[in-house]
Amino acid sequence: MTVLDRIKKVSKMRGYNLTKVNDLANLGKNTIYSWKNKEPSYNNVQAVADVLGVSVDYLLGNTDDMHANKKDKSTVDLIAAHWDIDLDNLSKEEKAIVMARARDYVKGLVDAFESK
Repeated sequence: MTVLDRIKKVSKMRGYNLTKVNDLANLGKNTIYSWKNKEPSYNNVQAVADVLGVSVDYLLGNTDDMHANKKDKSTVDLIAAHWDIDLDNLSKEEKAIVMARARDYVKGLVDAFESK
């Protein structure tokens, strides 16, 4: 599996298309698509790995463990990344509040659907 194939796979799992990943990684237009024919730079692969929450080693095919050598993001950071919300300026405590409210909201929705 190529770098591009792995990026496509994880992007799909995260609900992103390649254009969205390209934009979130702040890469030039169609940079990821160009990797079909040329070798990506390490810095660009690192940017994509950060957006997708996987390790560079995984994207490069050095391991099948998506999180090998990767400091895992917190759940709230992963949710925020998925919803394209910037939480960088929030403290740990504020992030915990966001997570608690998000959990309560989602639980309420699930309960409402289950009660139908």
